[in-house]
Amino acid sequence: MDFRTSCEETKTGICLLQDGNQEPFKVRLHLAKDILMIQEQDVICVSGEPFYSGERTVTIRRQTVGGFGLSIKGGAEHNIPVVISKISKEQRAELSGLLFIGDAILQINGINVRKCRHEEVVQVLRNAGEEVTLTVSFLKRAPAFLKLPLNEDCACVPSDQSSGTSSPLCDSGLHLNYHPNNTDTLSCSSWPTSPGLRWEKRWCDLRLIPLLHSRFSQYLPGSDLCRQNAFQVIAVDGVCSGIIQSLSAEDCMDWLQAIATNISNLTKHNIKKINRNFPVNQQIVYMGWTEEREQDSLQDRMYTPKFLALRGSSLYKFIAPPDSDLLDRRKHCFGVQSESGEDLYFSVELECDLTLWEKAFQTATFLEVERIQCKTYACVLESHLMGLTIDFGMGFVCFDAATKAVLWRYKFSQLKGSSDDGKSKIKFLFQNPDTKQIEAKELEFSNLFAVLHCIHSFFAAKVACLDPLYVGSQAATSAVATTSGTGKLKYTT
Repeated sequence: MDFRTSCEETKTGICLLQDGNQEPFKVRLHLAKDILMIQEQDVICVSGEPFYSGERTVTIRRQTVGGFGLSIKGGAEHNIPVVISKISKEQRAELSGLLFIGDAILQINGINVRKCRHEEVVQVLRNAGEEVTLTVSFLKRAPAFLKLPLNEDCACVPSDQSSGTSSPLCDSGLHLNYHPNNTDTLSCSSWPTSPGLRWEKRWCDLRLIPLLHSRFSQYLPGSDLCRQNAFQVIAVDGVCSGIIQSLSAEDCMDWLQAIATNISNLTKHNIKKINRNFPVNQQIVYMGWTEEREQDSLQDRMYTPKFLALRGSSLYKFIAPPDSDLLDRRKHCFGVQSESGEDLYFSVELECDLTLWEKAFQTATFLEVERIQCKTYACVLESHLMGLTIDFGMGFVCFDAATKAVLWRYKFSQLKGSSDDGKSKIKFLFQNPDTKQIEAKELEFSNLFAVLHCIHSFFAAKVACLDPLYVGSQAATSAVATTSGTGKLKYTT
């Protein structure tokens, strides 16, 4: 969305996330104008190997003073592996990019210690000799009391000075304060000068929530029970953020107001686009999410999300946000949007007729994509002329128009989202198969609508191709048909 407003919010901060039945874990939220990014910390390989591995093997030597220079916490008695909680100053330079605070120790000199108690791990380390080989993996979702503040200086005194009962290797205390204002993203040490594997602690995208027509709630689903300092955001396609827990009521309200501002701005922009099709006296004044109290519910105070649109003198109620098909009260309607951008609107008498049109559009789309196989569009990237090929077999391929050198390529399955400004620019969000990180690629086209039209058609055909019974497949028809609360369908052909 390419629009500017003085009320536009961008915000970054640390919260806790309750995802399903897991214990709350620390995440970073980043709010942009059209998307909410939920990120978790992970350690990824940044050089030395062409693939990502969750486990690392590191060899360290015992020091004359301070032993191995590590402090550990946790153990099987706490239902977690033993975790590195501190790295001494003396070890920092040598272990830079190899070990990180938050690494779970899985093996010691080949001995599996994943399910060992804390003291058992301490004894194995004590008896490991002058050199020890550790197999570790970064524990992303350890309970909050084990996670160090993200910008805390990793320097520590030998642990036998910090606790009367701790050994030089062991810090048995499990009382670690949680500080939400720390946002440092990297380990505190510098990179090693020697070649080989290099690892980096980074914030990686866990979930992306598009904000257009999304909704948020502080209440337990369906009830009037309000969560304390917590909320969840639900995208229009049903993807849920999980329960986001703020540290204070003030912080929670700041997040809600910022998210609400961006959703409102996106909604206003969308209303403006929809209203181009309507005369002044029939334009949409406002639309957005509410929760309706069910009058005849067997359960007291039962609420259900409803999307309302105020147009002229009428109030429309939907289960989900509709497209711009608030044209009349006919039941069996569908819209067709051509490659030139022309919108056509049709009605049939029976539901079975509408089903036949669904199958026909899906079949026609599949056969045409199968025939052409690929399509290439000229585009601009940082003032350089490029080409983007949408290939039925390979996916997306971007190349230099002059040299034909490929800049990047991604499969259809790697596209996790996209946004456009409605004019010429489109931003793709692809997931790297090795690092699992989201990579943004922005391109500019002279005919943006034609590119979007082609992408939608290829995706519809790709879904159909995976299903031998695609003509009657619900999954296939949903790829080209968008259903609103009125039961009407819109197609892109």
